[in-house]
Amino acid sequence: MTLTCESLLSTHPDSWRDATVHPFLTQCQAGTIQPAQFNTWLVQDYLFVTHFTRFVGRGLAAAPVSHFEVLLNGLMALQAELSWFREKAAERSLNLQTPRQLTCQRYCDFMGNLVNAPYAVQATALWAIEYAYNQGWQLPGPMPAPYDEFADRWGNAGFTDYVKLLANQADEALNIASTDIQTAAAAAFLHVARLEQDFWQMAYSAEPPT
Repeated sequence: MTLTCESLLSTHPDSWRDATVHPFLTQCQAGTIQPAQFNTWLVQDYLFVTHFTRFVGRGLAAAPVSHFEVLLNGLMALQAELSWFREKAAERSLNLQTPRQLTCQRYCDFMGNLVNAPYAVQATALWAIEYAYNQGWQLPGPMPAPYDEFADRWGNAGFTDYVKLLANQADEALNIASTDIQTAAAAAFLHVARLEQDFWQMAYSAEPPT
């Protein structure tokens, strides 16, 4: 049986729930998240996205030409997103030169280690990372200001459509992958799920940025 993004979700519902449902998100929705906790997440997420941009760019080296358009559109969106992060940090007087927390560093290391992985593994991980954000910010429902802006960035319908395109591309790559590569892709999916859960939790355990 060929592995698909949908089969990964149906086979590992608990892992995916833990990746996309977290008190950090529900407290944003309730308006009860502490500013220091949100600011910790915001700075670390910016640092993550800088490395994520490199990950997406490196994926072009392994991707078929037919997948370039979706990946290049994603990179263009990331360019705008990095500028947006800098604007949000300036509004909150946050220092984006803060070192990565261990959780963020582990996530960046994971993405860096995928550079030599087969394209099907990279494509599955890319879809999982983006879908986790899409679902994480979408599932709680409408959020109050100032968190509504963040929820709309990753939970909007256009981003959901983009994630579906990533799923289609991952499925296409998985369809022609060997059993060993499909096994590696499933392992990458589960690794992303664990890292996402840890990343939300990091906001509660890390020192707030200054």
